[in-house]
Amino acid sequence: WRGPSCCGLRRLNMYRQRERRNNYGKLVRPLEFQSTVAPGTIARVEPNIKWFGNTRVIKQSCLQRFQEEMKTVMKDPYQVVMKQSKLPLSLLHDRIKPHNSKVHILDTETFGTTFGPKSQRKRPNLLASDMQSLMENAVAEVSNYSQDKDRDLVTEDTGVRMEVQEEIYKKGQSKRIWGELYKVIDSSDVIVQVLDARDPMGTRSPHVEAYLKKEKPWKHLIFVLNKCDLVPTWVTRRWVAVLSQEYPTLAFHASLTNSFGKGAFIQLLRQFGKLHVDKKQISIGFIGYPNVGKSSIINTLRSKKVCSVAPIAGETKVWQYITLMRRIFLIDCPGVVYPSGDSETDIVLKGVVQVEKIKSPEDHIGTVLDRAKPEYIRKTYKIESWENAEDFLKKLALQTGKLLKGGEPDLHTVSRMVLNDWQRGRIPFFVKPPNVEQESQPTEAASGVTIGLSQSENPGIKE
Repeated sequence: WRGPSCCGLRRLNMYRQRERRNNYGKLVRPLEFQSTVAPGTIARVEPNIKWFGNTRVIKQSCLQRFQEEMKTVMKDPYQVVMKQSKLPLSLLHDRIKPHNSKVHILDTETFGTTFGPKSQRKRPNLLASDMQSLMENAVAEVSNYSQDKDRDLVTEDTGVRMEVQEEIYKKGQSKRIWGELYKVIDSSDVIVQVLDARDPMGTRSPHVEAYLKKEKPWKHLIFVLNKCDLVPTWVTRRWVAVLSQEYPTLAFHASLTNSFGKGAFIQLLRQFGKLHVDKKQISIGFIGYPNVGKSSIINTLRSKKVCSVAPIAGETKVWQYITLMRRIFLIDCPGVVYPSGDSETDIVLKGVVQVEKIKSPEDHIGTVLDRAKPEYIRKTYKIESWENAEDFLKKLALQTGKLLKGGEPDLHTVSRMVLNDWQRGRIPFFVKPPNVEQESQPTEAASGVTIGLSQSENPGIKE
């Protein structure tokens, strides 16, 4: 053995050496690679402009172009901004805030620089500099005025009072349900809002959408039109085109044997997984009104029953995780209803309330007969004519044999049958899409129509 080389000896000496200090702690001998500049020695900085200039700057023209391009991308529902945390997105916020918002004026203009001998302000900052701009601001405020949202408006007392609703009409509004919703939102990377194809706008949650846009803009939101087999093809096409202007929208039919839209939905989830390559897995949260089919969609994606489903509202009680793939997890959420101005009949017909718990179901039959076309009612129940809702229920009770003692028709039981048929889609009904003339559309029955939308109409997410 010849021992280490010269380089090895120097390296070992470097490992072994340590600085020496005297009894007073003063450095006597520094390390070999330690600086030997004595304290108090005058040092000079390299005369280079890069040490004295700004590091990250942007021109005004570049900033305006960046704002315009970013606004265009943010408005496009099929484009996603990558690495949002590294982009100066705060520059996109409007400098002019509404008059009713809280402005921290002292952060930008202190009292000393605004008033007094050291004031730097040349003229006061006003919303309108002349009469023309004042008139334009007044016209803009009048155009945005809504009488329904004016809290200071004095209305005449008509004597009509809104009585306290029963507890069954407040299903999906408890604090526990909202707690489950926010758990799902916080745990999800992609939020899927499930809508009923028969009434998409009636089953949307604008409150949740505004919350995601304001508090969690980095989370993705998509729409899924479920139960599209209950409406005609042109209705689904039109609603997909309308909703796609705001968020990515897919048409879906939840079924373990004969589903529609499953391939396009899974492909879209894979694209979201590729967008988040830095994460080991992503979570997909399903939210929406009760009885819109959230659990049924999850069962369809898994091709087996992993969530308990039922044609009634409130089957899902708590949130639950389901594994779809190695990197994609699904989160089921209970149905949530945001408090709104809907009447009791609207709440019942949206499927929020279980029919068995309604005390007076016959009160809602008149609205069912008004919303559904008469030919669909005749085809479903084989009743040719009726005078009013009570007459219709009597004829239906005699036809189905639902009678009480003495041959009296059981209106209560028959009303429940009609409401169950409405909620489960046996009575054809749908809300017309906007800007659609009824006479220009085919008059096909809404029940049992096969949707033939091509999956190519659902474009993917662009980076």
